[in-house]
Amino acid sequence: MKLSDFDFHLPEELIATRPAKPRSSARLLVAEGDVIRDRHVFDLVNEFQPGDRLVLNNTKVIPARLNGQRWRDSAQGRVVAKVEVTLLEPTAAGGWRALAKPLRKVLPGEIIVFSDQLSAEVSHKSETELELQFNLTGPDFDAALAEAGDMPLPPYIAAKRAPDAQDRDDYQTVFARHSGAVAAPTASLHFDAELLQALRARGVQFTEVTLHVGAGTFLPVKVDDVTTHRMHAEWGEVTPEAAAAINATKAAGGRVIPVGTTALRLIESAARDGQLHGWRSTTDIFIYPGFQFQITDALMTNFHLPKSTLLMLVSALMGRDRMLRVYDHAVQSGYRFFSYGDASLLIP
Repeated sequence: MKLSDFDFHLPEELIATRPAKPRSSARLLVAEGDVIRDRHVFDLVNEFQPGDRLVLNNTKVIPARLNGQRWRDSAQGRVVAKVEVTLLEPTAAGGWRALAKPLRKVLPGEIIVFSDQLSAEVSHKSETELELQFNLTGPDFDAALAEAGDMPLPPYIAAKRAPDAQDRDDYQTVFARHSGAVAAPTASLHFDAELLQALRARGVQFTEVTLHVGAGTFLPVKVDDVTTHRMHAEWGEVTPEAAAAINATKAAGGRVIPVGTTALRLIESAARDGQLHGWRSTTDIFIYPGFQFQITDALMTNFHLPKSTLLMLVSALMGRDRMLRVYDHAVQSGYRFFSYGDASLLIP
């Protein structure tokens, strides 16, 4: 199974840099078996059935991109330099793993100042990242980070424009509850309060789980034999109550439909012998063609990058050739791609 098996041509102009407004007005490609239907997200009311259960990732994106300054004294006086930091995840010791630009010039022991309230000491440095120890913790840290930080837009958006105040709403789901993600569960960005209410009235049920999406979700696959790729680890939780609700839906003949690849990866990580179990740990599950799904009956997701692990995941669900036909239809029909783009509903 080669990396080139998951390549396709994507015109640059189809990469979305802003979401559709309102959220549920985004286009929706429904692929059911070999049949493709062009719809809009608000049409989900007619695509889902009473008794279906949507699994939502309620992680909350933190404003993890910070611009700061460091300084050191020299014979010529104090030298001040800018540093851009992207937080990755908290450490067990109470610090934060982070990326930095420029990494090369940052030294252990230096202080980076991000605002009047927020600063951090570089406690450790490797070839690829830093470990930072902030001057604040708990709610004080959260408040200072909210003031100083920007939303960590994906690289393909950040390369086109800087994050702004609008992204604080646009890049957060309406059911975000538990802070910890540095990337959004983007399929969920299409839901607004009105659509959720309409789906409940339809008889669709909801279960929330938590997977804190990490920056590793944007890492490219660098091996030609994709089966040797190693996934990044992300922390997640399925409560016993959530597992029981999903198992009850399966037992009653309803469909379990994760909204987004993050929710799908989490519930498949927590599944054993066709049942979902309460689960709280990290997962590095890698889903590619040949994977046997235990819980997932269908998937709502956005359109993914060529040669990405997420394209491999949807190919595992639908079949590689079928997915490449779906993506060809999406390109030819002008669907908008990636985090702020349109959606698909994939039904094997």
